[in-house]
Amino acid sequence: MSKNNFIYRNIPNFFTLMNLLSGSIAIILSFEGRNNLVLASYFIYISGVFDFFDGFAARTLKVTSLLGKELDSLADLVSFGIAPSMILYQLLKQSQQIKQFSFSLPALDILIVLSALLIALLSAIRLAKFNIDENQTESFIGLATPASAMLIAAIPLIAVFNPGDLILFPGFSKNTFFFLAVMLFGIYIIKPVILIPLIVILSTLLVAKIPMFSLKFKNYRFEDNKLKYIFLIFSIISFLALQILAVPIIFLLYISFSIFNNIFKNTGNEINQETSV
Repeated sequence: MSKNNFIYRNIPNFFTLMNLLSGSIAIILSFEGRNNLVLASYFIYISGVFDFFDGFAARTLKVTSLLGKELDSLADLVSFGIAPSMILYQLLKQSQQIKQFSFSLPALDILIVLSALLIALLSAIRLAKFNIDENQTESFIGLATPASAMLIAAIPLIAVFNPGDLILFPGFSKNTFFFLAVMLFGIYIIKPVILIPLIVILSTLLVAKIPMFSLKFKNYRFEDNKLKYIFLIFSIISFLALQILAVPIIFLLYISFSIFNNIFKNTGNEINQETSV
């Protein structure tokens, strides 16, 4: 099939638009009652799947374009910036027992619920910086917006998770300590005491000048992708064992792996410089 074919060239853009559509649905659902926050979270994950496939299709078909790059960033802002912000906004509003937002509310309540928008604002900055930085091909500078969104989307799911629903290791749910820990975690994870620091941390990481490894594969050789394969293996094992409870663990693994990768790279560069002198 010729690369000049309209359909062929726009396959990645189709996935991008599906990403945007899913993110838009997540925003709508977040305003349709507390029960729909769980469904909104699922649509953010669906957006993540489409986001993966648009990049995969573009690299596989070699039909990258400036239009596709800009469209991808716009879709990511909606799906991984605004949609998670709306989920956080609703969780904070519910925790403060606010039925309807108004600027006549106490100043503290206004600050608490509007703090959720920091994720949207810093995601916009993160994506804009990515678009003008030609060096972010094999790694990212700062936390990628999908990673931030996946962690936020897990919050409503963790809040309603029943330890008895564990599939592969149902024995965990029979452990009293584990059961109580999960239940308490589910209760407090939707409280401002957890959400506000999380918003601050994620917002900082989005624009921090910290190299984060990318899960994009130029080839599939183990030697060239050791870090990615090890991370994926740990992530899959964690998810199989703990299901949605594994998402915070996987997020911490990603940050830890990125930090250790930077340390080893810097150490390796220093050794190479010393040996070359």
